[in-house]
Amino acid sequence: MLSSDIEVIAIQLPGREDRITDDAFTQTRPLVRSLVQAMRPYLTVPTAVFGHSGGGAMAYEVALALRQRLRFDLAYLFISGQPAPGIAPWRQVHSLPDDEFARFICDLGGTNPELLEDHDARSVILPPIRDDFAMWETHEFSEDFPLDVPITAFGGAEDPLVRSADLAQWREQTTGNFRVRLFPGGHFFMKAHSGMLIEEIEHDLARVWPPA
Repeated sequence: MLSSDIEVIAIQLPGREDRITDDAFTQTRPLVRSLVQAMRPYLTVPTAVFGHSGGGAMAYEVALALRQRLRFDLAYLFISGQPAPGIAPWRQVHSLPDDEFARFICDLGGTNPELLEDHDARSVILPPIRDDFAMWETHEFSEDFPLDVPITAFGGAEDPLVRSADLAQWREQTTGNFRVRLFPGGHFFMKAHSGMLIEEIEHDLARVWPPA
């Protein structure tokens, strides 16, 4: 949905979707190191990164690692549905029993409820989701100087996991421009407001990538 002059490169982690047979990462540091190496050939042009939920934490760690390892600063960092470093999750959910965990995931609105009611499908769907929650709920953010990268933090106004104040604290992680943009909805607000989200991203990118 982004304009044609923006190349989108989606990251597919091992152990997920069409890479379900690959061994998944269980620790964040090796994952981030691997991502930086995978991204290296593409860093010949101004680059922005978007991450939602645990992916937002991953995007931030990648931004730090790119600066530390490759002396490469992103042009823009978009964080979505993820509290800023130093804010503990309001509730640890990765260790919940399957039934309770399935209800929690269903209430978040990111997964088809009918699939979660099917025990065979649930046995395939829940483990990687639980692994993601475990990885990022136990993650300790890297300590470093603030980024010199503009950051926009997106969130759902009714998100039960991330409050607007949790998003506002991302201000402390950059010396560049910063703003928070809230949308109607919960944790997966973008499912109903993808067009608005794209407009906001393109608006911000136009400030650092003016039209030729």
